[in-house]
Amino acid sequence: MVSAGVVVIVIVAVVVVILVMAIAVYNRLVRVRNAVDNSWAHIDVQLNRRHDLVPNLVATVQGYATHEQSTLAAVTQARTAAASALEPAERAQAENALTGTLKSLFAVAEAYPDLKANQNFLQLQDQLADAENRIAYSRQAYNDAIMTYNNAIQTFPADIVAGLTGFKAREPFHMDEDDDGPVHVTFPS
Repeated sequence: MVSAGVVVIVIVAVVVVILVMAIAVYNRLVRVRNAVDNSWAHIDVQLNRRHDLVPNLVATVQGYATHEQSTLAAVTQARTAAASALEPAERAQAENALTGTLKSLFAVAEAYPDLKANQNFLQLQDQLADAENRIAYSRQAYNDAIMTYNNAIQTFPADIVAGLTGFKAREPFHMDEDDDGPVHVTFPS
């Protein structure tokens, strides 16, 4: 017969092993959640850089295209909305709107040969194209981190720990289906 002391030791050992495993799983979930937050911070930096370029671009175009006020106002409004959006889904929607208005702005610029030849405008276009590339790269890294995080909280046994400790799935940063590339910037030939 097995003594009561041995049974207690086995039960305590099993509880300790389960507790150590739960702590290890929790710590892994915290690490992947922090990776998601870090990836979002990289996107935020790039989006803020883009937002900083837009007023300069609008001011440059404004000097040449004074009768295009509705386009300039739409770009400014879209930039303000994008800068004030906080949640990734809300931010993605606002950034899509900003991308659309920037396309309109560049269409206006095409009609003004003097503007297209302006060095300041050309530099701003180049900086904006660079910002768009960085945003695309950061968005990809963020979405990869989201996938890793969501996989981590949805697989067994981590899903039990995640459910008990409040880890929730997150949404990737989606762009419109018809607008899955960067703003197209054209340079004069």
